[in-house]
Amino acid sequence: MIFGDFLRALGQIGDPRFRRVMVLGLGLTLALLFAVYAAFLLAIQALTAEAVDLPVIGRVNGVQTFLGWASLFLMVFLSTFLMVPVAGVFSGLFLEDVAAAVEARHYAYLPPVPRAKWGAALVETLNLLGLVLALNLVGLVLLAFTGPFYLALFWVLNGFLLGREYFTMVAMRRLPPEAARAMRRRNLPAIWAAGVLMAVPLSLPLANLLVPVLGAASFTHLYHRLAAAGR
Repeated sequence: MIFGDFLRALGQIGDPRFRRVMVLGLGLTLALLFAVYAAFLLAIQALTAEAVDLPVIGRVNGVQTFLGWASLFLMVFLSTFLMVPVAGVFSGLFLEDVAAAVEARHYAYLPPVPRAKWGAALVETLNLLGLVLALNLVGLVLLAFTGPFYLALFWVLNGFLLGREYFTMVAMRRLPPEAARAMRRRNLPAIWAAGVLMAVPLSLPLANLLVPVLGAASFTHLYHRLAAAGR
């Protein structure tokens, strides 16, 4: 059933309203990746007296390095790790638009809901971002002990966080906050599994650029399916 939610989300890519949100989301995602990577290179340069040679990148020496092809390939590789916090930021900025587009097509019989307040969405986004960064820092420490199992740990931990946040924000569009959290607790196994399904492709360079949009749509379908079943 969780795969069914994802396939329904995938089937809406051609929807003009859905596609608009996807284009905006992709633009934001690419901008954030470039900004983080540029900051990474500039920080290296600022901390060294001279240009420094790095594996794969070569010599780090300002903007020309940032624009180099080898550097671009490394940024694609780093997106494997950066896309989880990017997905967290996306949830606060665009989830409302994705959910509205999904409901307009698949659940048009439901009454419209007022748009979430910007302040509340920002607080939720910052909370998730802090949790994601802290948990992934712990995961990097555990890398020395988990070895080849690190990727599975990455998926499980981030699947829990992403599932928790995306489902809660979708549910709070139609339920009071406490009722949304109670629904999340009742359905934690299904929500966690959906989060892992979202976290796995986040670790695939290039393909991960589409995941925040498809994830938001998938969780919208998951919420309505659970609500219809009285769960």
